Formats: sequence, C-alpha cells, structure tokens
Amino acid sequence: MTRMNRRGFLVAVAASALAGRAALAQPVEVLGGPPDPLGLARRPRTKPRPSSEALIAQAGLGGVVSFAAIDLGSGEVIEARGGDTPLPPASTLKSITALYALDRLGADHRFRTRILRMGDTLVLAGGGDPVLSTDDLDRLAEALVATGAKTPARFAVWGGALPRIAELEPDQAVWLAYNPTISGMILNFNRVHLGWRQAAGDYQLSLEARAERQSPRAYSITAAPGPQRELFTYSADETREHWLISRAAMGRAGSRWLPVRQPELYAGDVFQTLCRARGLVLPTPEVIGQLPAGATELAGIDSPPLREILLGMMRYSTNLTAEVVGLHASGAGSLAASGQAMAGWLRDQGGGDLRFADHSGLSADSQITAQSMARLMAGYGATAGLRELMKDDPLTEDLGRDPAALARIEAKTGTLNFVSNLAGYASGTEGRQIAFAVLCGDLDRRAASEGKELPAGVSTWTKRAKTLQRQLVEGWSSGVVEGLPIAAGAEPAPIAR
Repeated sequence: MTRMNRRGFLVAVAASALAGRAALAQPVEVLGGPPDPLGLARRPRTKPRPSSEALIAQAGLGGVVSFAAIDLGSGEVIEARGGDTPLPPASTLKSITALYALDRLGADHRFRTRILRMGDTLVLAGGGDPVLSTDDLDRLAEALVATGAKTPARFAVWGGALPRIAELEPDQAVWLAYNPTISGMILNFNRVHLGWRQAAGDYQLSLEARAERQSPRAYSITAAPGPQRELFTYSADETREHWLISRAAMGRAGSRWLPVRQPELYAGDVFQTLCRARGLVLPTPEVIGQLPAGATELAGIDSPPLREILLGMMRYSTNLTAEVVGLHASGAGSLAASGQAMAGWLRDQGGGDLRFADHSGLSADSQITAQSMARLMAGYGATAGLRELMKDDPLTEDLGRDPAALARIEAKTGTLNFVSNLAGYASGTEGRQIAFAVLCGDLDRRAASEGKELPAGVSTWTKRAKTLQRQLVEGWSSGVVEGLPIAAGAEPAPIAR
C-alpha cells in the first residue's frame, strides 16, 4: 500500500467513525418520532434456521413427514413435502367437521331436550345435544316440577334423534372414556366418573354423573374390584352396566372417567334422582324406540348455539361432540356413511384426495393429504371463519411456552399412537400470514399399538413430532429458513375461495 493510499484509508476510517457517532446521536425512530433512514430501530435480522429437511432428520421420527404451507397474502405455496401422501388426520379432522356442521346446520342451531307426556307416560326425549350435562338435566327437572306434573304410571327415555352407535371406534379399548356409545340421548359426553379408595382392608367405589353443581350417584352402573389381568372388563344386562377393575392396578386411591354404553338408562336414572330431590317421584326408567304419537311437550331446554359448542370441541378435542354434530349435519345412519357424506361435501369445496370414516379422526381409516388440508385452511376455511375456532398456541401444553417464538400459531392438533398432526394458521413477527398442515405418522408402529392407551415410546415420539411442527411453522411464518427466502416465488396453489 502507498503512503497516499494509507492516508486515504485512514481518512476514510475517520470519516466512517464520525458518521457512525453522528448517526448514533440521532434519535431512534419511534411511533410519532422522526424518521430512521439508517434502520436503527428495526429488529436485527434473525439468524436463518436449519432447512426443513435438516429439522426432519434431527427429529428422527421415522415413517412419513408430509407438509404444505401457503402464504395467505399471495396464495403461493411457501414449501411442500410429500403433500400428496394420504395420512390419518387424527383430530385435525375436527376442523373439517366444524366447517361441515356450520355449513349444514348454521352457527345458531340448537339441540333441544324435552319432557313429553302422552296419557300416563312421561318421556325424556333426547335431541342429540352433545354437551347436555347433569346440571342441565337438573334445570329440566326444575322446569318439569314447576308445571305441577304428577307421578306418571310409566317413565320412558327416547334416544332416537340419532342412530345408535355402540362405540366410536371398535378397535379402541372398551374402557376408554373418549370412545362411548352414541345415541340421541347424551349425558356428560356419555361418561361416568369412577372413584375408589382403600378403607378397612377393602375398596370403596363410587360412580357419579359428575357435573359442576350436581353429581348424583349413577345407579344404572356398577363397579367392583376383580382378580382379572385386564385393567377393566365390561358386561351389561337390560337394566345395568357392570365394570370389574383389576385389584392389582388400583393402588390406594384413584379415579377416572369410564364410557357409558347404555346412555338412555343412564340419563333416565340421573333424571329420576334429580326429580325425586324436588319431590316428584318417577317410576324406573325404560327405553323406547318410538316416540308416542300426539305427545305434548311439558318442558324443554336448549343447548348453547352450535358455534359455541364447536369452540368447546376444538379447544378440548371432544370426539363425541365431533361425531354427533357430524351425524346431525349429514343425517346418515352410520359413522361410515356420515364420513363419506362429509368427504363428498369437502370435494365440492375443492378438497382433493381424501377419505373419511368418521368425524373425530379417531379412526385410522380416515385419510387426507397435507396439501388438501392446507388448501382448505387457506381457502374455504379462511372465508368461513375457521381461524376464529382454532386454539391459540396449542403446542404450549406439551412443549411449554417459547420465549423466543417468532410466530403466533392458531391451529388444531391431532394425535393418535405414533401419529401427530398440526393444521391451521400462523402470524410471523414481520406480519406474514400463513395457512399450513404438517402430518407426521409412523403407520407401522401405529398399527402395532392399536387400542393401547400409552404404548412404549409414544410420548417421546409425540413430543419430538410437536417440536418439529413448531420449528417448521416458525420458519415458514418468519421467512428465516436456510435456502427458503421469504419471497420464494413458488408456484401458486389452486385455492378454492
């Protein structure tokens, strides 16, 4: 370097330093403040995250990882992988069920439970209300007593508003509370609360129709400790359900919900108790298959509006609610036929390659592609207000809150043994809005663990899958994925609007 060049270099450095001090002396732009031409107030650029393929390799899930992400502003596909591979949607199917029910029934639709009288017969007539509780039946008992009704010769329960379905998914274990019987008479999600404690060398057991205010005993269901190896065994006769619980597995005390398989008797039993507490004695309930012609309504209660019911379904992922509102929407006589009707409806919305065997996603026979799910989110789902039904940051319960989060995620999770899915919407810190679907499934391990409540390895596998889903969505919504610029110029997705 020559002397003149060195001098020029030093002058340039000095000038640069002075310019830097002058710039730092200027106030940083804030809301309502002066301009910030040097961009000092902007967030520093986030370091790019690993590519999607690197994240998938790091997760080590095995099986299939399929996804599609769409920019809601431009309609362009941000990134897709195996998006045309059908996989079980699990509970992300409830997102589609919510749209289907809203379209067919309307957001303000309500389900009515009635007390009818025909001659000397009093009838508790279920209207297929999926969220009817013991507290609601107590209000109905109060309304009935207020009419001055006298003790009838017969008390019957009718559940014919919906087809009777013995189990949501026959391949699931008989004792799983999320797999009860469906009929038009539903109480407490057709579950009963079992509690036990050891006392005086033996067990004391209770079975309650538990609700927020009222929790009467369920006389139509019995439970006892037994010597069997299975956790639970079940039997029933015309008047009662019977559960045997493995004595070796009970410990000193515990509780759990059990499914109800005779919902009409269960509801009639509970209603009988609630009426007796108000001074009205009803005969032993009996189940009828047909409503008496010419019956008069004495009292009735309506469910919350459908939209409110669906908000609860999406938040708590209640399988029974999904199946019930789907059956109401289709009018079909079985879950398989109802699922097929919903699949046909979705194809009319541009749904693509899919097959539905139910409405909850509990059946592994239901299948959809990530591409179809993402397009639904970006298209019909966005215009129909699906985002408003989604749960905010649904991965927090399993992964905890991420203080360095780059996206707000509003989505529905879906989990079966060795199946973990996430579908919905996300907002990046820079304002980017996306719709996405991530489907992860090791179907061989899924098939081998069918019907098991917590098979070996499933908890760790599921947590790794959810971590991957969060990483992928944050990368897409923030535009900081290696090799994936925010304006990737990807081919536009054919979105139905």
